[in-house]
Amino acid sequence: MSAAGWLELADDDPFGVHNLPYCAFGQDRFRGTGVRIGDRILNLAAAEERGLVDAGGALLGQGTLNRFMSAGRPAWARVRERLTELLSAGRHRDVVEPLLLPIARVRLGLPFEVADYVDFYSSQEHATNLGRLFRPGGEPLLPNWKHLPVGYHGRAGTVVVSGTDIPRPHGQRKAPDEAGPAFGPSQRLDVEAEVGFVVGVPSEGPVAVDDFRAHVFGAVLVNDWSARDLQAWEYQPLGPFLGKSFRTSISPWVVPLDALDAARVAGPAQEPEVLPYLRAAEHHGYDIDLEVRWNGTPVSRPPFAGLYWTPAQQLAHMTVNGAWVRTGDLYASGTVSGPAPDQTGSFIERTWNGARPVRLDDGTTRTFLLDGDTVTITGTAPGPGGARIGFGEVTGTITKPE
Repeated sequence: MSAAGWLELADDDPFGVHNLPYCAFGQDRFRGTGVRIGDRILNLAAAEERGLVDAGGALLGQGTLNRFMSAGRPAWARVRERLTELLSAGRHRDVVEPLLLPIARVRLGLPFEVADYVDFYSSQEHATNLGRLFRPGGEPLLPNWKHLPVGYHGRAGTVVVSGTDIPRPHGQRKAPDEAGPAFGPSQRLDVEAEVGFVVGVPSEGPVAVDDFRAHVFGAVLVNDWSARDLQAWEYQPLGPFLGKSFRTSISPWVVPLDALDAARVAGPAQEPEVLPYLRAAEHHGYDIDLEVRWNGTPVSRPPFAGLYWTPAQQLAHMTVNGAWVRTGDLYASGTVSGPAPDQTGSFIERTWNGARPVRLDDGTTRTFLLDGDTVTITGTAPGPGGARIGFGEVTGTITKPE
């Protein structure tokens, strides 16, 4: 018997009892929430209906995780502890096994209803690369970058679940040698490999940097698709707009923060010292390894551990002006990049704005995305006892513009 209990999963299964990510799924006319164990999903509504778990009714009749996420950390911890027992102790097998569904037989949906969406710009390596590309010879980082987590507000309504096709967006674009702008489909379509954090407990105003765990339910993988040519023409002076708002893809699995305890690492030294509202009692990030595959070819492995601004600092800054958070708010890290070319989380960096094409396993080369291209981002993190925590994947295929 493995450490996964009566399910007899391999000890290195990234979806063992040490993980237990949540999801929303549909089967026939039923839509509900579940928790993943191995290659199966436990129907949480059925589990609560039968008295196997106690979420105060938050899992009954729900098509998304929002009600459960709003229940707060005591409920999250209680349910997680009980699920671990149910899926580990053999005496529960007869009552639990009938509630397990093969993933292949269900349709995964958005795990939560997205309330608001914020995207940050928190990787120093990514910001430095773009600064060198767009401001050659100048200082790569703008004066505010090391004083606050730079971010922008996105479109909650265009956040889609992994597997959803991505239509090539239209908009205005203008090349440097053109007299005026033209309208049409983006010709420089890109990806951004990110990690997103999902708010469970709402606030009535600012969230202190040390209250991160009281409000954030878990994490997902994010691909914040980006039309670089549309963005380059529109972003000054107010920042990203149509070049970013057409689609944002997320993974179907929400990995609870409690599953990531073994992945906590010290955050990078911050110089100059940040203002008091950004100083945490424990300045930490998460050691999450990402991989980006372009039509099946691994082209990059961005390291999340080195992110300059931590998720707790992002949440504190997002609300310090008096803004509140709501259940289902999603905020993403921004593109995750490391110091090496094969650690960059966007293709504008990986190909150095198209100057260094990437060769794929089929022998073709790419600079930006072509119609029919598929991008898949996966992620894992350290778990207890040397196990790995799986995030699953976020994938999307570019379709031709209509």
